[in-house]
Amino acid sequence: MKERIHTLLEDLLPLVDLESDFLFSELDSLGVTTILMTLSEEFDVKLDYKDATPKNLRNLDSIVSMIEQKLAEKQ
Repeated sequence: MKERIHTLLEDLLPLVDLESDFLFSELDSLGVTTILMTLSEEFDVKLDYKDATPKNLRNLDSIVSMIEQKLAEKQ
């Protein structure tokens, strides 16, 4: 799943270092919105502004955890 998310976001956010442990600080509001919308559509989960936290978007691993949690809640 991590590789899949990385590939999706890499194309949409070419200037963002997705390997950073400070990913949230590199994102502007458009970047955050792009991540939430893309992952929401790709994994068919509901993501909104409440999910746009530094904890959830700290790095790629935290994004994967957020998606895994949303998928578990969905079932």
